Amino acid sequence: MRGYYTAAEVRDAEAPQLAVLPEGTLMRRAAYGVARVVADELRSRTGGVVGRSVGLLVGTGDNGGDALWAGALLRRRGVVVTACPVDPERMHAAGAAALRRAGGRIASGALPDDVDLVIDGILGISGKGGLRRPAAALVEQVSAPIVAVDLPSGVDCDTGAVDGAAVRADVTVTFGLLRRVHALAAAMCGRVELVPIGIESGDAGLVQLDAADVGQMWPVPGAHDDKYTQGVVGVVAGSPGYPGAGILCTSGAVAATSGMVRYAGPDTAAIVGHRPEIVAAPDIASTGRVQAWVIGPGIGTDDDALERVRAVLATDLPVVVDADGLTLLAREPDLVRARSAPTLLTPHDREFARLTGAEPGADRVGAVAGLARAWSATVLLKGRATIVSDGVGAAFVNDAGGSWPSTAGSGDVLSGIVGALAASGLALPWAAALAARAHALAANLAARGGAAGASGGFGTAPIGASMLLDAVSDAVRVLRVR
Repeated sequence: MRGYYTAAEVRDAEAPQLAVLPEGTLMRRAAYGVARVVADELRSRTGGVVGRSVGLLVGTGDNGGDALWAGALLRRRGVVVTACPVDPERMHAAGAAALRRAGGRIASGALPDDVDLVIDGILGISGKGGLRRPAAALVEQVSAPIVAVDLPSGVDCDTGAVDGAAVRADVTVTFGLLRRVHALAAAMCGRVELVPIGIESGDAGLVQLDAADVGQMWPVPGAHDDKYTQGVVGVVAGSPGYPGAGILCTSGAVAATSGMVRYAGPDTAAIVGHRPEIVAAPDIASTGRVQAWVIGPGIGTDDDALERVRAVLATDLPVVVDADGLTLLAREPDLVRARSAPTLLTPHDREFARLTGAEPGADRVGAVAGLARAWSATVLLKGRATIVSDGVGAAFVNDAGGSWPSTAGSGDVLSGIVGALAASGLALPWAAALAARAHALAANLAARGGAAGASGGFGTAPIGASMLLDAVSDAVRVLRVR
């Protein structure tokens, strides 16, 4: 499990070391880490280090100092280094002196056209808003790969928001602790390299599960388990207008290895025809015993659908509410607020706006936690970086690595996976976090053509929800192996 920290938490973690170490020690440790990563990048991209050319984009703060000191170290290794300061009068003095002593050059206006790689040291964790001129103009001229110091300049450290011009890095080198931006704006950060510099902090308020965490926690039947003890999930999904929603949602639950999936709705023949292992009933009352419910995908928003939502939420079981169910809850929020049993809401941004009156905005983690507290529920906010929070403990984040899961019906599959995990006995925040991880992996496997692409990075081809569904079982197997 990886923790991600706010800028304030990082500064608090650095403070004890800054108080006892000689001035500049942490900066030089950071610079050494940047220089090492840049040298590795030069080798992999150009075949060598000596004689290669690196440009530095230098701001007025400590990140500019990190870049200058890293440039001095690279110059001593035979790299041609040119620094281009945003404001030459306010460069980090010691870093600039070190670069000059090493034989580096400080230019003005622009970097040379032939640099092999650029180090972004314009803004650090305190930077707010997009890049202003002349920094934005310097970045616009760069065509070489970029290694960012701490975070890509112009991207907010705590929210990952991009409000104007910003750097899109190929690699980001950070120090001691991962920042929230590295999870919330992974597409801007590229590959993240964490360099130890002797600082540590307490538990993070935002965490991401590793594949190994998911594999260890995923329910596995024991020697004495049966279909009931593994978890029975009830699904209320689909309608004549959206017949596929019920198939996708129930099939997602089956693929997530639920002990039994029960379906309640009008499409019993279609559901059983697609998945004969599903036990189907025409209504909730005749469904039978379940340990958790999923309701909402494709059920419509008429009075009959609202009555079914009321009936499910009146139980004392965990309930996952998705899609049309969320639209109905926007009309009657007390159906959730008054519950004592656990509830999970799974909105995308527009559904979030229906529930709260406004889209999540830049601070998605704060917005999700706020809705969770206001409704006494757990909330899973969909996106490339999916956020899960119950408003009390640490929030979970899962970077999907791309937007392949953003396809029609994909959310129906996700809600089925969450429901199966909830029925197995996992608390809803954990069930949601595990499901988000498996769902994203399944999408990338599908986009790569199946489990054979599991170690080959992110997917590259368009997929549909049915293809994603076919990959869920592969994703679960891959996660269990890890």
